[in-house]
Amino acid sequence: MNLSPEKKIAGVLAPLFALRGEEDLGIGDVATLREFIDWVAGIGFKLVQLLPVNETGADNSPYNAISAMAIEPTTLHLAPDSPQDLTREDFDDLIADVDPNSLRLGTVKYRAVKKLKRRLLEKAFASFSGHASEERQVEFRTFCEEESAWLRDYAFFRVLMEGNEDSAAWNRWPAQHQTIETARSWLRDLPHDRQAALRHRESFFCYVQWIANQQWRAVKLYAEERGVALMGDIPFGVSYCSVDVFARADEFMLEWFGGAPPEPHFKDDAFTQKWGQNWGIPLYRWDKMRTNNFEWWRDRVRAIRRIFHLFRIDHVQGFYRIYAFPWRPRMNKQFLPLDHNQMLQQTGGRAPHFVPRDDETPQNREANKREGEEYLRVVLEEAGGRRVVGEDLGVVPDYVRPNLRSLGIAGFKIPQWEGRDGMIIPGDKYERLSVATYATHDHEPIRALWSEALEHLASNAGEQARATLEKIALFAGLNPKIDELDFEKDFYPAIMEALFRCESWIAMVMITDLLARKYRFNVPGTKANLNWTRRMRRSIAQLRSSRKEQKRMRLINELLVKRGRA
Repeated sequence: MNLSPEKKIAGVLAPLFALRGEEDLGIGDVATLREFIDWVAGIGFKLVQLLPVNETGADNSPYNAISAMAIEPTTLHLAPDSPQDLTREDFDDLIADVDPNSLRLGTVKYRAVKKLKRRLLEKAFASFSGHASEERQVEFRTFCEEESAWLRDYAFFRVLMEGNEDSAAWNRWPAQHQTIETARSWLRDLPHDRQAALRHRESFFCYVQWIANQQWRAVKLYAEERGVALMGDIPFGVSYCSVDVFARADEFMLEWFGGAPPEPHFKDDAFTQKWGQNWGIPLYRWDKMRTNNFEWWRDRVRAIRRIFHLFRIDHVQGFYRIYAFPWRPRMNKQFLPLDHNQMLQQTGGRAPHFVPRDDETPQNREANKREGEEYLRVVLEEAGGRRVVGEDLGVVPDYVRPNLRSLGIAGFKIPQWEGRDGMIIPGDKYERLSVATYATHDHEPIRALWSEALEHLASNAGEQARATLEKIALFAGLNPKIDELDFEKDFYPAIMEALFRCESWIAMVMITDLLARKYRFNVPGTKANLNWTRRMRRSIAQLRSSRKEQKRMRLINELLVKRGRA
């Protein structure tokens, strides 16, 4: 697909799990994604951005996956003949024990959805193992051989997880399982029948990834046919409790945990204000990665390149330097009340700091820039000409954005954050090589801000919401006194046109902002029960048939056409 920044386009960001199909099994899947692609294509959008689709762990966060390569099985469309090994009889037998409508209500019920989809895939694998043609068996073996660099370790890790109560916390497994070397030795010492059973189970997990690869490649081709590009997402870091860290422990620093420095504007998060954001991701040992030509990073880029047309790197500035904590996130509460000296007493003198070095001197800044560029060039080389977007928000060193532009990596523009000398920067001053959006999956929807600003005037949240909306109004050329504006008649059309009018290559709209909804998918720094579980209240078919939504999307189409993005 032609994704040159010379041609301005617009897209919609939507978490796949949140999309609702008429016949889904309680979570958005690739079949639902096809429906969504049709819908956005009809409106005039040329891009769909998704969150990471890697296999998630117990917290179901797409940014805390148990594998940087494996695809999340719940994204698969499972129905009679999908995959072709799943028979109508097996499907009906399993569905008979479940009320699919109960799964479709409200939020994603991960435990039930994962259990059902696992059982359906096990039925399909049993059928494949007993009845697949020689041709399909060869295809499967070929896939396993071609992906062996990561697939072999992943399948073994999944078997070990099952033997340890489905926990990915390998550091809490029995001693003989805590390193991949000792675990493989343990496997070799088992009786032959037990070894064979575990090998067969490994084959099952490989089969799931084979089917996932097929379905995602097919939906990528479908998107191309509809003139829509798919944007994937690579988080900079990986989960400590992942096969990547378990199998390649020497390529990670396991005693330091990445995050972001203190940010005073996080008024609702005392820890972030005081200490920063502790994400718990282990740091990379770039020197070790360099010795094998960054093999793991290359595998990671190849995996996302197969199923997406372009991709975004979350926290791209981590390639240059990252803020590190000497404690795991679960200890944050313990450190919150401590002062600096008390913290040092608890950590043996180790304080949070930037790794590999801070930006306090010109020499440090130059070294960080040089090394970050080296690592990003590896990513670009493996991307093979596919466009790369870098999420460059937060506290960003002054050399990062110019360096990203020199590499051809598009950064982000959040209009309400783009200011200079107290003035909002107009959209026609944005660099073409950028992505403009009012909100990401972590941000509060605009409609929710509107309600807070008008309904909670005296609260901190209300004041912050009003300040944000006033900046967005100024960006759109509106009267910043939002009390004098009507959201639907005045504010919504103006801010959408301003976004589409800006000079950025991509104008991205969060699905909740497109539909003017209040709910959000994640509140950063919290473990709220609703994080990563919210679903759209209406199915895509219902959005299509709603007169109200038809009217709203006609407006959006007119604006996209008017501003040359359709």
